[in-house]
Amino acid sequence: MSERTDAAIRADRRRVQRAALRAGVWVAAASAVVVTLLSVVTIAALFATSRPEHGPEGGPPGGGGRPDRVIDLDDAVPITVVIGILGVVALGVISWFLARRAAEPLAAALEVQRSFVADASHELRTPLTTLTSRIQLAEHRAERGGDLSGVLSDLRRDAAVMDGVLTDLLLTAESAGVTPSDAGAEAVVADTAREAASVLAPRAGERGVVFDVRVPDGLVVAVEHVALQRAFIALLDNAVRFAPRGSEVTVSAVGSGRRVDIRVRDRGVGITGIEPERVFERFARGGAGGVDDGRRGFGLGLALVRDIANRFGGSVSVEETSSGGTTFLLSFPVAGARGGRGGRPVGS
Repeated sequence: MSERTDAAIRADRRRVQRAALRAGVWVAAASAVVVTLLSVVTIAALFATSRPEHGPEGGPPGGGGRPDRVIDLDDAVPITVVIGILGVVALGVISWFLARRAAEPLAAALEVQRSFVADASHELRTPLTTLTSRIQLAEHRAERGGDLSGVLSDLRRDAAVMDGVLTDLLLTAESAGVTPSDAGAEAVVADTAREAASVLAPRAGERGVVFDVRVPDGLVVAVEHVALQRAFIALLDNAVRFAPRGSEVTVSAVGSGRRVDIRVRDRGVGITGIEPERVFERFARGGAGGVDDGRRGFGLGLALVRDIANRFGGSVSVEETSSGGTTFLLSFPVAGARGGRGGRPVGS
């Protein structure tokens, strides 16, 4: 294991140990309080139900002095039993609550694990679909004795995309969301957009959808190249899924002060069956709008785009949706401008 992995494991263990220690201290303190209260209440109840002991002539036994008090067992036993049951119930409730608190780190770890598996599975769907299409093309050309060099080059590039995606996911998981290299990350928007469009070209071609990338050269954002590529692939994959056959998906970008605004627009019928702001929630799915590409959606792609945007100080939103199409707006800081570093605004 790497040093980052070892550090993450040690941090997880310390977090669990601290939670267990807190739970133990709280249980001990709560038990002491409950036992003390029960003792006080029991003594008070027994004293309240006791009666003075009188001598043969109605006075104190042995003559003079303060009379002793007698506890009637018929009254004392039920009171003691009821108080004991209440104490057991109180300790049970406290223990249950504190056990839940102690198990929170484990629940969080399980949630992270499930999210990683779901994210990794979703991120690999598109590259694997592309690989399958290219392999089929290679087989078709091989049967006819055609040239395979171009297809093999595309396969090698797609495999590199998959490797980069998995590496980025693993590094993000190790560092709990942000990697050390994020601070100095840079990506050329135009190059990354074209690479993502190339990855999705086989699938888009099957539906007769074409990509129109209108991104000027020179726009550089403070995002890891692979992470921006993942965001582009997710947005373009979503656009292809809901784009009518034979339509166009447009990718554009423009510098706006210290940020770069990226827009991905399809010509579908718009978002239906769900509020537009909810499409970025994990596992949220809207209606197909009459378009069905034969692939089941799991509501993860746009949620991953939001995670990437948050990771690098950006944002993503539905800028417009109507019967004429949907436009997603993805905004990132200009390289060098994030975190107060001295960057020059785009276009200045």
